[in-house]
Amino acid sequence: MSADPRLSINQATIKYADLATALRVTAEAGIPAIGLWREPVNDVGLDVAARMLADSGLRFTTHCRGGFFTLPDGPERLAALDDNRRAIEETATLAAAGGDGSTAVLVLVAGGLPAGSRDLVGARERVRDALGALAPDAEAAGVTLAIEPLHPMFASDRAVVSTLGQALDLAADFDPHVVGVAVDTFHIWWDPQVLEQIARAGREGRIATYQVCDWKTPLPADVLLSRHYPGDGVIDFGSLTRAVVEAGYVGDVEVEIFHADVWADDPARVVRRTAEAFAAAVSPHLS
Repeated sequence: MSADPRLSINQATIKYADLATALRVTAEAGIPAIGLWREPVNDVGLDVAARMLADSGLRFTTHCRGGFFTLPDGPERLAALDDNRRAIEETATLAAAGGDGSTAVLVLVAGGLPAGSRDLVGARERVRDALGALAPDAEAAGVTLAIEPLHPMFASDRAVVSTLGQALDLAADFDPHVVGVAVDTFHIWWDPQVLEQIARAGREGRIATYQVCDWKTPLPADVLLSRHYPGDGVIDFGSLTRAVVEAGYVGDVEVEIFHADVWADDPARVVRRTAEAFAAAVSPHLS
């Protein structure tokens, strides 16, 4: 069995699979690449995880996640920056262990409003300051920091960066190989300026990763768990994927799904269904 040569499984899609299982079922499904999360990597230790990844033969596409930069000055903010430096090191190590074509991309979620704050503008400036603090570490490690804008419903608790345009404005202070953006269909499909901003991201050379999953209402009580297989909802993968291709992105495309039913399913069945959904909804627009 083989899958689209540009398909990558983001490990969140099979959240409850340990690292060994995630690598095995991805490879057995003929999927050539995987994006990893820090928690399962740290469960086995970075060196062990790197060896497991190398043995799997899979390409490494992204590491999730860094960020949460909106804390005010103080010990907690310094600790968050130090944790991001560790994430940068992890990303570099895993990229070196991955198969040919692996990329060293650390996905960043900006963070929400600090407790008691209503200052969105100030919170975004603290994200900019954090990028400035981390950019030298990322450049030295050969890692690209990918700012991921999240849907506005997450602005209060997860990401004060809500649009691709805002992410690109934050990235503009830095070289594209150091700070780029993550284009995630779930978060940006609604944006009236999305096609224009994808084109801008391409001109600026900042598309570090393209992630796909679908949107369908009604949303569950926990809106974080509202992502669906591509093709099961309302997102126009044709226009978005063609825009990313026309913007010059030639890398792997991750499927990242957060959904209780998907997580409860057998991981091997999930990756097979993901490959089928991707082939139908996304692959036709990649050429």
